[in-house]
Amino acid sequence: MSKYPIDRIREAFPALERMVGRKRAIFFDGPGGSQVPSTVARAVSDYLIHHNANTGMDFATSVETDELIHESLQACADFIGCTDPLEIAFGQNMTSLNIQLASALSRTWGEGDEVVVTRLDHDGNVRPWVLAAEWSGATLRKIDVNPEDCTLDMNSVIGSISEKTVLVALGAASNLSGTINDVKKIVEISHEFGAEVVVDAVHYAPHSLIDVGDFGCDYLLCSPYKFFGPHQGLLWGKGERMSELPVAKLRVSSDEIPFRWMTGTQSHEGMAGTMAAIDHLAWIGRVSSGQGGLTRREALEEAFSHIEDHERKLCEGMIEGLMRIEGLKIWGITDPKRITERAPTISFTHPRISASELGRKLAERGVFVWAGNFYALELTEALDLEPEGVLRAGLLHYNTEEEVGEFLHHVGEIIES
Repeated sequence: MSKYPIDRIREAFPALERMVGRKRAIFFDGPGGSQVPSTVARAVSDYLIHHNANTGMDFATSVETDELIHESLQACADFIGCTDPLEIAFGQNMTSLNIQLASALSRTWGEGDEVVVTRLDHDGNVRPWVLAAEWSGATLRKIDVNPEDCTLDMNSVIGSISEKTVLVALGAASNLSGTINDVKKIVEISHEFGAEVVVDAVHYAPHSLIDVGDFGCDYLLCSPYKFFGPHQGLLWGKGERMSELPVAKLRVSSDEIPFRWMTGTQSHEGMAGTMAAIDHLAWIGRVSSGQGGLTRREALEEAFSHIEDHERKLCEGMIEGLMRIEGLKIWGITDPKRITERAPTISFTHPRISASELGRKLAERGVFVWAGNFYALELTEALDLEPEGVLRAGLLHYNTEEEVGEFLHHVGEIIES
Protein backbone atom coordinates (compact mmCIF):
# COMPACT_ATOMS: atom_id res chain seq x y z
CA MET A 1 0.00 0.00 0.00
CA SER A 2 1.30 3.46 -0.93
CA LYS A 3 1.67 6.23 1.64
CA TYR A 4 -1.09 8.85 1.92
CA PRO A 5 0.15 11.54 -0.50
CA ILE A 6 -0.37 14.56 1.74
CA ASP A 7 2.40 16.63 0.13
CA ARG A 8 1.07 16.03 -3.39
CA ILE A 9 -2.47 16.76 -2.23
CA ARG A 10 -1.44 20.08 -0.71
CA GLU A 11 0.49 21.00 -3.86
CA ALA A 12 -2.78 20.65 -5.79
CA PHE A 13 -4.36 23.50 -3.76
CA PRO A 14 -2.80 26.91 -4.48
CA ALA A 15 -4.87 28.54 -1.70
CA LEU A 16 -2.88 26.62 0.90
CA GLU A 17 0.16 28.80 0.04
CA ARG A 18 -1.60 31.92 1.33
CA MET A 19 0.36 33.87 3.92
CA VAL A 20 -0.98 35.88 6.86
CA GLY A 21 1.87 38.01 8.03
CA ARG A 22 4.90 35.73 7.99
CA LYS A 23 2.95 32.52 8.56
CA ARG A 24 1.16 30.24 6.16
CA ALA A 25 -2.61 30.32 6.69
CA ILE A 26 -4.31 27.33 8.28
CA PHE A 27 -7.60 26.50 6.60
CA PHE A 28 -9.89 24.91 9.18
CA ASP A 29 -12.93 26.57 7.59
CA GLY A 30 -13.85 23.60 5.36
CA PRO A 31 -17.36 23.01 6.77
CA GLY A 32 -18.32 26.40 5.35
CA GLY A 33 -16.75 25.59 1.98
CA SER A 34 -13.55 23.82 1.01
CA GLN A 35 -10.65 25.13 -1.04
CA VAL A 36 -10.38 23.90 -4.64
CA PRO A 37 -7.53 22.20 -6.48
CA SER A 38 -6.03 23.78 -9.60
CA THR A 39 -7.67 21.12 -11.75
CA VAL A 40 -11.12 22.40 -10.75
CA ALA A 41 -10.26 26.02 -11.53
CA ARG A 42 -8.79 24.97 -14.87
CA ALA A 43 -11.87 22.92 -15.77
CA VAL A 44 -14.17 25.89 -15.08
CA SER A 45 -11.92 28.25 -17.02
CA ASP A 46 -11.48 25.83 -19.94
CA TYR A 47 -15.23 25.44 -20.37
CA LEU A 48 -15.87 29.18 -20.34
CA ILE A 49 -13.01 29.96 -22.72
CA HIS A 50 -13.33 27.09 -25.20
CA HIS A 51 -16.79 25.45 -24.96
CA ASN A 52 -19.28 28.02 -23.65
CA ALA A 53 -22.75 27.61 -25.21
CA ASN A 54 -26.35 26.75 -24.51
CA THR A 55 -27.62 23.27 -25.18
CA GLY A 56 -29.46 21.42 -27.91
CA MET A 57 -28.01 22.66 -31.20
CA ASP A 58 -25.71 21.13 -33.81
CA PHE A 59 -22.77 23.56 -33.65
CA ALA A 60 -19.61 22.40 -31.90
CA THR A 61 -19.76 24.24 -28.58
CA SER A 62 -23.43 23.31 -28.05
CA VAL A 63 -22.68 19.64 -28.78
CA GLU A 64 -19.71 19.81 -26.40
CA THR A 65 -21.93 21.30 -23.69
CA ASP A 66 -24.48 18.49 -24.12
CA GLU A 67 -21.65 15.99 -23.78
CA LEU A 68 -20.33 17.76 -20.69
CA ILE A 69 -23.73 17.56 -18.98
CA HIS A 70 -23.94 13.80 -19.47
CA GLU A 71 -20.29 13.25 -18.51
CA SER A 72 -20.70 15.28 -15.31
CA LEU A 73 -23.91 13.43 -14.41
CA GLN A 74 -22.01 10.15 -14.79
CA ALA A 75 -19.22 11.46 -12.55
CA CYS A 76 -21.80 12.40 -9.91
CA ALA A 77 -23.42 8.96 -10.20
CA ASP A 78 -20.01 7.41 -9.54
CA PHE A 79 -19.58 9.76 -6.59
CA ILE A 80 -22.83 8.82 -4.82
CA GLY A 81 -23.04 5.20 -5.96
CA CYS A 82 -26.19 5.30 -8.07
CA THR A 83 -26.60 3.23 -11.23
CA ASP A 84 -28.57 5.71 -13.34
CA PRO A 85 -26.99 9.16 -13.83
CA LEU A 86 -30.34 10.54 -15.03
CA GLU A 87 -31.59 10.27 -11.43
CA ILE A 88 -29.32 13.22 -10.54
CA ALA A 89 -30.21 16.89 -10.99
CA PHE A 90 -27.95 19.92 -10.73
CA GLY A 91 -29.12 23.12 -9.09
CA GLN A 92 -27.98 26.41 -7.61
CA ASN A 93 -27.28 24.85 -4.21
CA MET A 94 -28.57 22.15 -1.88
CA THR A 95 -31.03 24.46 -0.14
CA SER A 96 -32.70 25.60 -3.37
CA LEU A 97 -33.00 22.01 -4.58
CA ASN A 98 -34.42 20.90 -1.24
CA ILE A 99 -37.06 23.65 -1.32
CA GLN A 100 -37.93 22.52 -4.84
CA LEU A 101 -38.22 18.90 -3.65
CA ALA A 102 -40.28 19.94 -0.63
CA SER A 103 -42.61 21.95 -2.85
CA ALA A 104 -43.20 18.97 -5.14
CA LEU A 105 -43.72 16.47 -2.32
CA SER A 106 -46.05 18.80 -0.40
CA ARG A 107 -48.48 18.66 -3.32
CA THR A 108 -48.92 14.94 -2.64
CA TRP A 109 -49.65 15.31 1.10
CA GLY A 110 -52.61 16.49 3.12
CA GLU A 111 -54.13 16.80 6.59
CA GLY A 112 -53.44 13.75 8.73
CA ASP A 113 -49.97 13.24 7.21
CA GLU A 114 -46.86 13.83 9.32
CA VAL A 115 -43.40 15.09 8.40
CA VAL A 116 -40.40 14.39 10.64
CA VAL A 117 -37.22 16.48 10.95
CA THR A 118 -34.36 16.34 13.47
CA ARG A 119 -32.91 18.90 15.86
CA LEU A 120 -29.41 17.89 14.69
CA ASP A 121 -29.84 19.14 11.12
CA HIS A 122 -28.78 22.23 9.22
CA ASP A 123 -31.77 24.50 8.62
CA GLY A 124 -31.49 23.68 4.92
CA ASN A 125 -32.94 20.28 5.79
CA VAL A 126 -35.42 21.60 8.37
CA ARG A 127 -37.06 24.78 7.08
CA PRO A 128 -38.05 23.38 3.65
CA TRP A 129 -39.99 20.64 5.44
CA VAL A 130 -41.53 23.05 7.93
CA LEU A 131 -42.82 25.00 4.93
CA ALA A 132 -43.94 21.82 3.15
CA ALA A 133 -45.96 20.82 6.20
CA GLU A 134 -47.57 24.28 6.29
CA TRP A 135 -48.36 24.18 2.56
CA SER A 136 -49.96 20.73 2.74
CA GLY A 137 -51.65 20.86 6.15
CA ALA A 138 -49.43 18.06 7.45
CA THR A 139 -48.20 17.89 11.05
CA LEU A 140 -44.52 18.49 11.82
CA ARG A 141 -42.60 16.40 14.35
CA LYS A 142 -39.01 16.87 15.57
CA ILE A 143 -36.55 14.19 16.69
CA ASP A 144 -34.65 15.25 19.82
CA VAL A 145 -30.92 15.05 20.52
CA ASN A 146 -28.87 13.72 23.40
CA PRO A 147 -27.15 16.87 24.71
CA GLU A 148 -24.31 14.86 26.28
CA ASP A 149 -22.79 13.85 22.93
CA CYS A 150 -24.99 15.59 20.33
CA THR A 151 -26.39 12.36 18.89
CA LEU A 152 -29.97 11.65 17.92
CA ASP A 153 -32.17 10.26 20.69
CA MET A 154 -33.21 6.88 19.26
CA ASN A 155 -36.22 6.72 21.58
CA SER A 156 -37.33 10.00 20.04
CA VAL A 157 -36.69 8.56 16.56
CA ILE A 158 -38.92 5.58 17.29
CA GLY A 159 -41.56 7.74 18.95
CA SER A 160 -41.68 10.27 16.11
CA ILE A 161 -42.15 7.91 13.14
CA SER A 162 -45.50 6.19 12.65
CA GLU A 163 -47.97 5.01 10.04
CA LYS A 164 -48.92 8.68 9.59
CA THR A 165 -45.38 9.67 8.57
CA VAL A 166 -44.93 10.52 4.90
CA LEU A 167 -41.35 11.81 5.05
CA VAL A 168 -38.33 11.80 7.36
CA ALA A 169 -35.63 14.44 6.72
CA LEU A 170 -32.26 13.34 8.07
CA GLY A 171 -28.66 14.54 7.95
CA ALA A 172 -25.89 12.05 7.27
CA ALA A 173 -23.50 14.12 9.42
CA SER A 174 -23.93 17.23 11.57
CA ASN A 175 -22.13 20.34 10.35
CA LEU A 176 -21.76 21.53 13.97
CA SER A 177 -21.06 18.52 16.18
CA GLY A 178 -19.73 16.22 13.47
CA THR A 179 -22.12 13.44 14.54
CA ILE A 180 -22.56 10.76 11.88
CA ASN A 181 -26.09 9.43 12.03
CA ASP A 182 -27.11 5.80 11.58
CA VAL A 183 -28.83 6.55 8.29
CA LYS A 184 -29.44 2.92 7.35
CA LYS A 185 -31.22 2.16 10.63
CA ILE A 186 -33.44 5.23 10.46
CA VAL A 187 -34.25 4.52 6.80
CA GLU A 188 -35.26 0.98 7.75
CA ILE A 189 -37.53 2.24 10.54
CA SER A 190 -39.07 4.84 8.21
CA HIS A 191 -39.68 2.38 5.39
CA GLU A 192 -41.41 -0.04 7.76
CA PHE A 193 -44.12 2.64 8.05
CA GLY A 194 -44.07 3.49 4.34
CA ALA A 195 -42.37 6.86 4.82
CA GLU A 196 -39.85 8.28 2.36
CA VAL A 197 -36.46 9.53 3.56
CA VAL A 198 -34.45 12.49 2.29
CA VAL A 199 -30.80 12.61 3.37
CA ASP A 200 -28.72 15.77 3.59
CA ALA A 201 -25.20 14.53 2.83
CA VAL A 202 -23.60 17.96 2.44
CA HIS A 203 -21.34 17.62 5.47
CA TYR A 204 -20.75 13.90 4.96
CA ALA A 205 -19.59 14.11 1.34
CA PRO A 206 -15.99 15.37 1.80
CA HIS A 207 -15.21 12.83 4.52
CA SER A 208 -16.79 9.46 3.67
CA LEU A 209 -17.99 7.53 0.65
CA ILE A 210 -21.65 8.07 -0.22
CA ASP A 211 -23.57 5.00 -1.32
CA VAL A 212 -27.26 5.69 -1.88
CA GLY A 213 -27.91 2.00 -2.42
CA ASP A 214 -26.39 1.12 0.94
CA PHE A 215 -28.18 4.00 2.69
CA GLY A 216 -31.47 2.83 1.18
CA CYS A 217 -32.83 6.40 1.17
CA ASP A 218 -35.27 7.83 -1.38
CA TYR A 219 -33.58 11.19 -1.96
CA LEU A 220 -30.13 12.59 -1.20
CA LEU A 221 -28.60 16.03 -1.57
CA CYS A 222 -25.06 17.35 -1.41
CA SER A 223 -22.99 20.39 -2.42
CA PRO A 224 -19.83 20.20 -4.57
CA TYR A 225 -18.37 23.32 -2.96
CA LYS A 226 -18.02 21.32 0.24
CA PHE A 227 -16.02 18.58 -1.54
CA PHE A 228 -13.50 20.75 -3.40
CA GLY A 229 -15.70 21.86 -6.29
CA PRO A 230 -17.61 25.01 -7.33
CA HIS A 231 -20.76 26.47 -5.80
CA GLN A 232 -23.47 24.13 -6.98
CA GLY A 233 -26.02 21.66 -5.59
CA LEU A 234 -26.86 18.03 -6.38
CA LEU A 235 -30.15 16.21 -5.89
CA TRP A 236 -30.54 12.45 -6.35
CA GLY A 237 -33.88 10.69 -6.19
CA LYS A 238 -35.23 7.33 -7.22
CA GLY A 239 -36.04 7.55 -10.91
CA GLU A 240 -39.71 6.69 -10.67
CA ARG A 241 -40.34 9.40 -8.09
CA MET A 242 -38.22 11.99 -9.90
CA SER A 243 -40.31 11.28 -13.02
CA GLU A 244 -43.74 11.50 -11.43
CA LEU A 245 -43.55 14.19 -8.75
CA PRO A 246 -45.36 17.46 -9.65
CA VAL A 247 -42.23 19.62 -9.77
CA ALA A 248 -42.65 23.31 -10.64
CA LYS A 249 -41.32 23.89 -14.16
CA LEU A 250 -41.88 25.92 -17.28
CA ARG A 251 -44.35 24.70 -19.90
CA VAL A 252 -41.59 24.64 -22.54
CA SER A 253 -39.16 22.70 -20.32
CA SER A 254 -38.48 19.02 -20.89
CA ASP A 255 -40.55 16.61 -18.85
CA GLU A 256 -37.74 14.05 -18.89
CA ILE A 257 -35.45 13.48 -15.91
CA PRO A 258 -33.25 15.09 -14.82
CA PHE A 259 -34.13 18.15 -16.91
CA ARG A 260 -37.63 18.58 -15.45
CA TRP A 261 -35.86 19.41 -12.17
CA MET A 262 -33.15 21.64 -13.68
CA THR A 263 -34.95 24.97 -14.10
CA GLY A 264 -33.51 27.46 -16.57
CA THR A 265 -30.01 27.46 -18.04
CA GLN A 266 -27.63 25.64 -15.76
CA SER A 267 -24.08 26.47 -14.68
CA HIS A 268 -22.26 24.35 -17.24
CA GLU A 269 -18.92 25.62 -16.00
CA GLY A 270 -20.00 24.49 -12.53
CA MET A 271 -20.67 21.01 -13.89
CA ALA A 272 -17.17 20.95 -15.39
CA GLY A 273 -15.74 21.96 -12.03
CA THR A 274 -17.81 19.39 -10.14
CA MET A 275 -16.58 16.61 -12.41
CA ALA A 276 -12.99 17.80 -11.88
CA ALA A 277 -13.48 17.77 -8.10
CA ILE A 278 -14.70 14.18 -8.22
CA ASP A 279 -11.78 13.24 -10.44
CA HIS A 280 -9.42 14.89 -7.93
CA LEU A 281 -10.74 12.55 -5.25
CA ALA A 282 -10.45 9.58 -7.61
CA TRP A 283 -6.83 10.59 -8.28
CA ILE A 284 -6.14 10.35 -4.54
CA GLY A 285 -7.54 6.82 -4.55
CA ARG A 286 -5.30 5.73 -7.42
CA VAL A 287 -2.18 7.33 -5.94
CA SER A 288 -2.85 6.13 -2.38
CA SER A 289 -3.50 2.56 -3.47
CA GLY A 290 -0.83 2.43 -6.15
CA GLN A 291 -3.48 1.14 -8.58
CA GLY A 292 -3.67 3.41 -11.60
CA GLY A 293 -6.18 1.27 -13.49
CA LEU A 294 -9.10 1.59 -11.06
CA THR A 295 -12.49 2.73 -12.32
CA ARG A 296 -13.68 6.07 -10.97
CA ARG A 297 -15.96 4.43 -8.38
CA GLU A 298 -13.25 1.98 -7.31
CA ALA A 299 -10.79 4.85 -7.01
CA LEU A 300 -13.28 6.83 -4.89
CA GLU A 301 -13.68 3.84 -2.57
CA GLU A 302 -9.91 3.73 -2.12
CA ALA A 303 -9.70 7.49 -1.70
CA PHE A 304 -12.22 7.71 1.10
CA SER A 305 -10.69 4.75 2.92
CA HIS A 306 -7.38 6.65 3.06
CA ILE A 307 -9.02 10.02 3.70
CA GLU A 308 -10.97 8.63 6.67
CA ASP A 309 -7.78 7.20 8.20
CA HIS A 310 -5.94 10.50 7.75
CA GLU A 311 -8.73 12.71 9.04
CA ARG A 312 -9.52 10.51 12.04
CA LYS A 313 -5.92 10.71 13.17
CA LEU A 314 -6.05 14.50 12.97
CA CYS A 315 -9.43 14.58 14.70
CA GLU A 316 -8.24 12.42 17.60
CA GLY A 317 -5.23 14.68 18.07
CA MET A 318 -7.33 17.84 18.06
CA ILE A 319 -9.90 16.48 20.51
CA GLU A 320 -7.20 15.19 22.84
CA GLY A 321 -5.42 18.54 22.80
CA LEU A 322 -8.55 20.62 23.33
CA MET A 323 -9.64 18.46 26.25
CA ARG A 324 -6.41 19.37 28.04
CA ILE A 325 -7.52 23.01 28.16
CA GLU A 326 -9.23 23.63 31.50
CA GLY A 327 -12.85 24.73 31.19
CA LEU A 328 -13.15 24.02 27.46
CA LYS A 329 -16.30 22.17 26.40
CA ILE A 330 -16.45 20.13 23.18
CA TRP A 331 -19.98 19.72 21.83
CA GLY A 332 -20.07 16.23 20.40
CA ILE A 333 -18.49 12.81 20.66
CA THR A 334 -15.06 12.86 22.37
CA ASP A 335 -14.49 9.17 23.17
CA PRO A 336 -11.65 7.96 20.89
CA LYS A 337 -13.31 4.53 20.76
CA ARG A 338 -16.26 6.21 18.97
CA ILE A 339 -14.19 8.20 16.47
CA THR A 340 -15.92 6.44 13.55
CA GLU A 341 -19.24 7.92 14.74
CA ARG A 342 -18.18 11.48 13.98
CA ALA A 343 -16.79 13.59 11.16
CA PRO A 344 -13.60 15.58 11.84
CA THR A 345 -15.54 18.73 12.73
CA ILE A 346 -14.97 19.93 16.28
CA SER A 347 -17.08 22.64 17.92
CA PHE A 348 -16.37 24.02 21.38
CA THR A 349 -16.92 26.84 23.84
CA HIS A 350 -15.00 28.30 26.78
CA PRO A 351 -16.45 30.44 29.59
CA ARG A 352 -13.55 32.92 29.45
CA ILE A 353 -14.02 34.01 25.85
CA SER A 354 -16.83 34.18 23.32
CA ALA A 355 -16.67 32.08 20.18
CA SER A 356 -16.65 35.17 17.97
CA GLU A 357 -13.80 36.78 19.92
CA LEU A 358 -11.74 33.58 19.84
CA GLY A 359 -12.40 33.27 16.11
CA ARG A 360 -11.27 36.88 15.55
CA LYS A 361 -8.04 36.36 17.46
CA LEU A 362 -7.31 33.13 15.63
CA ALA A 363 -7.91 34.92 12.31
CA GLU A 364 -5.28 37.51 13.30
CA ARG A 365 -2.85 34.60 13.68
CA GLY A 366 -3.74 33.15 10.31
CA VAL A 367 -6.05 30.37 11.52
CA PHE A 368 -9.32 30.31 9.61
CA VAL A 369 -12.25 28.95 11.64
CA TRP A 370 -15.95 29.72 12.03
CA ALA A 371 -17.98 31.05 14.96
CA GLY A 372 -21.78 30.97 15.27
CA ASN A 373 -24.51 28.38 14.70
CA PHE A 374 -23.77 27.64 11.01
CA TYR A 375 -27.52 27.38 10.36
CA ALA A 376 -27.70 24.41 12.76
CA LEU A 377 -30.17 26.54 14.71
CA GLU A 378 -32.27 23.65 16.02
CA LEU A 379 -29.16 22.18 17.66
CA THR A 380 -27.81 25.38 19.17
CA GLU A 381 -31.26 26.14 20.56
CA ALA A 382 -31.54 22.62 22.00
CA LEU A 383 -28.12 23.02 23.64
CA ASP A 384 -28.94 26.55 24.89
CA LEU A 385 -26.02 28.00 22.92
CA GLU A 386 -27.84 30.92 21.32
CA PRO A 387 -27.10 33.64 20.48
CA GLU A 388 -23.32 33.21 20.60
CA GLY A 389 -23.00 29.68 19.24
CA VAL A 390 -19.69 27.82 19.15
CA LEU A 391 -16.21 27.96 17.67
CA ARG A 392 -15.88 25.35 14.91
CA ALA A 393 -12.70 23.86 13.45
CA GLY A 394 -13.19 21.62 10.43
CA LEU A 395 -10.51 19.24 9.18
CA LEU A 396 -10.21 18.08 5.58
CA HIS A 397 -8.00 15.74 3.60
CA TYR A 398 -5.43 18.49 2.91
CA ASN A 399 -4.86 19.41 6.57
CA THR A 400 -1.84 18.22 8.56
CA GLU A 401 -0.75 17.20 12.07
CA GLU A 402 1.50 20.26 12.16
CA GLU A 403 -1.49 22.52 11.55
CA VAL A 404 -3.43 20.82 14.34
CA GLY A 405 -0.50 21.33 16.72
CA GLU A 406 -0.20 25.00 15.82
CA PHE A 407 -3.97 25.48 16.22
CA LEU A 408 -3.93 23.92 19.69
CA HIS A 409 -1.02 26.16 20.68
CA HIS A 410 -2.85 29.29 19.56
CA VAL A 411 -6.15 28.33 21.25
CA GLY A 412 -4.41 27.58 24.53
CA GLU A 413 -2.36 30.76 24.42
CA ILE A 414 -5.37 32.98 23.60
CA ILE A 415 -7.53 31.49 26.35
CA GLU A 416 -4.76 31.84 28.93
CA SER A 417 -3.97 35.45 27.99
